[in-house]
Amino acid sequence: MRDAPHRHTASVPVFDRYLGQLGGLLDIAEAAGDPAVLDARLVAGMLPFGVQVEIACNFALRACFPLAGEPVPPYGDFPGTFAGLHDRMARVRTMIGLLPPAAFTRDTPIADQAGCALVTLPPDTFLFQYALPNFFFHVGAAYHILRQRGLAVGKADFDGFHKY
Repeated sequence: MRDAPHRHTASVPVFDRYLGQLGGLLDIAEAAGDPAVLDARLVAGMLPFGVQVEIACNFALRACFPLAGEPVPPYGDFPGTFAGLHDRMARVRTMIGLLPPAAFTRDTPIADQAGCALVTLPPDTFLFQYALPNFFFHVGAAYHILRQRGLAVGKADFDGFHKY
């Protein structure tokens, strides 16, 4: 078992930071003035931008709450608007930020729904090999949808570290 500070540090601040970056991408999408971007997708059959943002938010809850030994709070309905997605993101960031670092001591497997599959994984495997990669998959998909639509987003918008 990993110690609580390690699991907390590897989850809550990472999700919070990149939800903030995703919020910046949402701002750019909204500023473009085309609400149809919420329904834009890279290819047919892929989830649209708004749903990618929503799922990224939900993954932060799906990861942090079980790691802290708490049930995942209900997501609520799909927001469907820029304002609704901003609100969802702010609420998720607040909720995960209130989880005490000392609570991240779970040592029993965590079960989650991965598409049609039920996965049950040890906590560290759940975080590092399942939850974080899935979160970044959806953040990356949202980023790439905006790029495909010609919006001026770059690596600095994704990670907040790069400057070009």
